Amino acid sequence: MVLLAACGGKKSNEANTADNTSPKLADTTLASAKKTILFFGNSLTAGYGLDDVSQAFPALVQNKIDSLKLPYKSINAGNSGETSSGGNGRIDWLLKQRVDVFILELGANDGLRGIPIKETIKNLQAIVDKVKAKYPDCKLVMLGMQVPPNMGPDYVNGFKAIFPQLAAKNNMALVPFLLDGVGGNPALNQADGIHPTAEGAKIVADNVWKVLKEVIGG
Repeated sequence: MVLLAACGGKKSNEANTADNTSPKLADTTLASAKKTILFFGNSLTAGYGLDDVSQAFPALVQNKIDSLKLPYKSINAGNSGETSSGGNGRIDWLLKQRVDVFILELGANDGLRGIPIKETIKNLQAIVDKVKAKYPDCKLVMLGMQVPPNMGPDYVNGFKAIFPQLAAKNNMALVPFLLDGVGGNPALNQADGIHPTAEGAKIVADNVWKVLKEVIGG
């Protein structure tokens, strides 16, 4: 049984002297022109159990961005075991750097612990409020989660509803179910039945990309 665990650059006045710019300086200028996508989540974002973070879905999404030569760079701010409360306490530090697109993947560890739904909603809303206050033009994406039926129908249904409700309230793009096509499939999950394998992470990345590409114009 699966339980889902875990925003420019400036133009130079010296454009006519571009031929004299070193490749290293040019690369640095290009990098600074890219907008930032912050993936903020738990072990799913962090790539728990994978051989390398490059196999986690944020890196795979970045590969898609790079293939299209879109001006975005991704930051993986996944923290295994993170709850919505922990995320609320951690987000301020991460917002010290500019964020142009904020992708929120938190809440599943709340479900694992049976934390009251109202508490999870409160914490997730607080996180979103902090992002919006610091960067009003930041684009927001919510990654939906679910818990298994053994949590009881009331909790299962209430938990599932958290994410579309918050997305609608805050004008966030929504990935309805992050692990769609992966959750519950032993062939695509690690031995714990929770975290995707490298192959499973590819499907998760596709789930995110279907929504994110519309947000960033991919």
